[in-house]
Amino acid sequence: MKVAIMQPYFLPYIGYFKLIKEADTFVVYDDVNFIKKGWINRNNILVNEQQFLFTIPLQYVSQNKLINEIEIDENSEWKKGLLKTINHAYSKAPFFKEVYPLIKKIIEFQETNIAKFILYSLEQVCCFLEIKTNIIISSDIKKINILKGQEKIIDICQKLGATYYLNASGGKSLYDENQFLNGNIFLKFIEPPQITYPQFKNTFIPYLSIIDVLMFNSLESIQDFLK
Repeated sequence: MKVAIMQPYFLPYIGYFKLIKEADTFVVYDDVNFIKKGWINRNNILVNEQQFLFTIPLQYVSQNKLINEIEIDENSEWKKGLLKTINHAYSKAPFFKEVYPLIKKIIEFQETNIAKFILYSLEQVCCFLEIKTNIIISSDIKKINILKGQEKIIDICQKLGATYYLNASGGKSLYDENQFLNGNIFLKFIEPPQITYPQFKNTFIPYLSIIDVLMFNSLESIQDFLK
């Protein structure tokens, strides 16, 4: 069985969904410490032909808290503002009419826990893309929580009966293949799709949120990207 484990990122780039698709079980790593200025609650989209960073506002953020202990600031108008920005940015994109209802459904989801909110968004995008991978959260797995780094990853894989651990290619420096082999697990790195596509008339900007990919490409094209 192939297992992949990643922290919850909100509407991440297509490489994240490539990793989900390649796995039999994808674990949303929700019970590790929150990282400020990471990709958990923010991402980039295309606005006026430029890369634009949007952020979900959070309450009482601390790197001493677990991701699943962080709450969204529901007192702000961020949902309305973000939807307005997306509408303005992509209303003339070729697949806006098909995709905007999905994005609106995700953003308007009534959940204040950031981990659960992102889990829902990942499930919805995977459903849209017809990705059948089983998605679970790490806090539901009975494991040795005092472990750190790759030892904790190996423990999770063993609890799930994994024969392969899949990770994004950017994580090659984090893991020792021999340590995984000692646990009867093969380590495999997944390269992100090397794609380009028309983004209105501007020069292509890569690695934007999956929102951008969805707005400019048909379902069939995206499924080809993920193969």
